Amino acid sequence: MPVRPLSRDQLFLLPPSLDELVPEDHPVRFVDDFVASLGVEVWQEMEIRLEGSDLGAPSYHPRLMVGAWLYGFMVGVRSTRKLEAACRERTPFMWLTGLQQPDHNAFWRFYRDHRERMRELFKQSVETAVKVGAGDFPRQSLDGTKVKGNATRRQTYDQEGLERLLKGVEEAISELEAQCKADESEPEVRLPKELIDKRLRRERIQKALGEVRGKHGPKRVNLTDPDAKLMKGRQGIVAGYNAQAMVSRLKEEHGGGMLITAADVTNDPDDHGQLAPMIKQAEENTGQRAETTSADAGYHSGRNLKTCQDGAHRVLIPEAQERAVKEPFHKSKFGYDADRDEFTCPHGHVLVHRGEKHRTDRPETQVYRCNGEVCRACPAFGECTKDARQGRAIEVGPYDSLLQAHRELMAQEESKELYRARQGTVEPVFGIVKEVQDARRFLLRGLKEVKAEWTLLCTAFNLRSLWRIWAKSPTGWRWAA
Repeated sequence: MPVRPLSRDQLFLLPPSLDELVPEDHPVRFVDDFVASLGVEVWQEMEIRLEGSDLGAPSYHPRLMVGAWLYGFMVGVRSTRKLEAACRERTPFMWLTGLQQPDHNAFWRFYRDHRERMRELFKQSVETAVKVGAGDFPRQSLDGTKVKGNATRRQTYDQEGLERLLKGVEEAISELEAQCKADESEPEVRLPKELIDKRLRRERIQKALGEVRGKHGPKRVNLTDPDAKLMKGRQGIVAGYNAQAMVSRLKEEHGGGMLITAADVTNDPDDHGQLAPMIKQAEENTGQRAETTSADAGYHSGRNLKTCQDGAHRVLIPEAQERAVKEPFHKSKFGYDADRDEFTCPHGHVLVHRGEKHRTDRPETQVYRCNGEVCRACPAFGECTKDARQGRAIEVGPYDSLLQAHRELMAQEESKELYRARQGTVEPVFGIVKEVQDARRFLLRGLKEVKAEWTLLCTAFNLRSLWRIWAKSPTGWRWAA
């Protein structure tokens, strides 16, 4: 088989066209189409002036900057220096920018000034799916994933660790200050960078120590990113954030795929507080109310079920204590007589009302207890209860009836089938965002900044899904329709 000759001195017979180097169905063309479709009101919402300013040197067009950031987030190019290099070296970026080459400072200034307001782009991506009829929103799935922050867990300290660290820094500062002392006759000496850095570090430690010592302050603080918290994920314990996404499937006639309809980030490792806000955000973004919302056991609580009931939201959430509920003497196995206000255990013994129990972190509960003598004589003693003196007791909270009704709902075959679809809907989204979009860690620090970064990642994910539909259309979309 002959070998093709290799030469870098080959001349073009005709002048090359950059447009010919990018296929018609390339995702970068879709990004440009999407940005061009944004109405004036969207740019105003993002506080971006399309016409620029009359004074100063000409700036890069906002469409160029927004398009470069969106396409960068789609293909895993998320840092300003990588964007700068991509505009010089990668054909899709060169096409998108028209061979203009913004440097990393230009990209950073635009990103810094507008990234929070660019959340409007996420809403536009969802509205686009609605306009073209691709959205299938009767069913949606919610989940969270732990994402590493731009900080190391080794910089997370408790009060004792901060006090020990402060003592060491104070000693280092004292030594450096002693070295900097000069005779009165000598001119003023500039402080060395090492001393300035130590003093700044002391300020951060003192601020963190004040937070930890506060009455309602955290137990630990990360000195690199104070908003990042220690969280347990699949890769172990990291200093990071809890990223949330509500996901719906696109219609099968449009090729399927997933669409993120709500996105947020919290530094609370617990998912319970995110259920209601995410349902509300998804409804606002889509303009539709989902018939069913599926979430994993991390969102299960009586309070959440009550909130969803009050809002007429149907949710499918597995039992948080599923193993305990399956035990033969779980309180759900005890029958209740409303007229007599009594419970009957599986062996036919009666538990009567014995009063109320108050806790600071839980709602008020009613206590029902069996006679100790009866329990000691029961063949289930030791398995049902080990309290020989007082006997078996159960606590009934204000949400117990809701919890029981939800168990019965989850036991239905229809509910099981709907819930099984959750895993194939929301979990692949996190895999694509982390692997394809290179978002295994956040690049920014601080909860406010991380929220903006996650929203752009979710916007980019939606554009990836919508591009597949756009690419199949022979003439593209009528964006104004």
